[in-house]
Amino acid sequence: MFCTNCGAGVQDSANFCRACGSAIKRGAAPPPDPPKPIVTHAPEPAPAPSGKQVKCTWCDEIVDAAQTSCPRCGAMLNNKPISTQSGWLQLPGRKDMAKLQFGDSFCQIEGNYVPVADMNLAAPDSIYFTHHVLLWKDPHVDITTMSLSGAWKRMFAGLPLIMTQAQGPGRLAFSRDAPGEMIALPLQPGQEVDVREHLFMVATGNVAYDWFQTNIWFTTQSGDDKETHYPVGMFMDRFSAPRAPGLLLLHASGNVFVRELAPGQAILVKPTALIFKDPSVQMQLHFERPRTGFSLWGSWANRYLWLRLWGPGRVAVQSVFEKLEGESRNIYNCSSATERQW
Repeated sequence: MFCTNCGAGVQDSANFCRACGSAIKRGAAPPPDPPKPIVTHAPEPAPAPSGKQVKCTWCDEIVDAAQTSCPRCGAMLNNKPISTQSGWLQLPGRKDMAKLQFGDSFCQIEGNYVPVADMNLAAPDSIYFTHHVLLWKDPHVDITTMSLSGAWKRMFAGLPLIMTQAQGPGRLAFSRDAPGEMIALPLQPGQEVDVREHLFMVATGNVAYDWFQTNIWFTTQSGDDKETHYPVGMFMDRFSAPRAPGLLLLHASGNVFVRELAPGQAILVKPTALIFKDPSVQMQLHFERPRTGFSLWGSWANRYLWLRLWGPGRVAVQSVFEKLEGESRNIYNCSSATERQW
């Protein structure tokens, strides 16, 4: 730099000129460089609509092909359904944290071993459920009871007398205290489904609930003692969507398999393995007896007891099922049944 008085060169750090002794005058310091903005990467946007549509193999919903899971049932869309040569379809897989939409609300299914249904209820939406499946809730979520018809018969059969219902807005979650699969079963307007007792978890408010007697029973006798058994329960739950689409959540043990029966086509299943069926599917008992010359086999043969189902309609079973009480005892009487000896 140079002295502004005599023009002599001076060091940059000098305060006075060595030639003339004048104080060194410096210009104003240049303003600091503006800070560089912090560049952040925006979250990846949702897949753009592809213009192509595909059908969900589980609930038949038509969705955009760019999506990876169905927004109505959570089933993965990019996988072909796993089927056996005998015609059974495995419940379609769904990703952890799969999100389902109903009305203005959302249900997120979390976890695989013991799944949880995490619901975000919008103000106009409501759900109802059995009280023992509620895992947690926001304190402000309104919980009330919903009375059910036929209270005396329900109490006699061991069914719950009330349902619990919740109204949005707010969050709450549900889980069955047992490993298995959570079945998201969408219902279209006018559609009905029959569910074996104690498998129901949650339904949206626009799903109607009813129950009916199964008329599937057998009576065992030991001396003068008689006992009546109900292989699929004395009652079954019936859910329907009278006017608007609805969502039904069920819990099954083990793995879930579904089969579509043609008109008149029959199948034999363990009674306690049944999860749900279409109302068009009929059912009755079926006995199989081994051919033997010993009269004692007359009682032991009754342990080969099946539930005979015939179409048309859909049937779902679970791979884990309870032992049937009274199957190996001497059967005295029963509801409508078929029989086969081998």
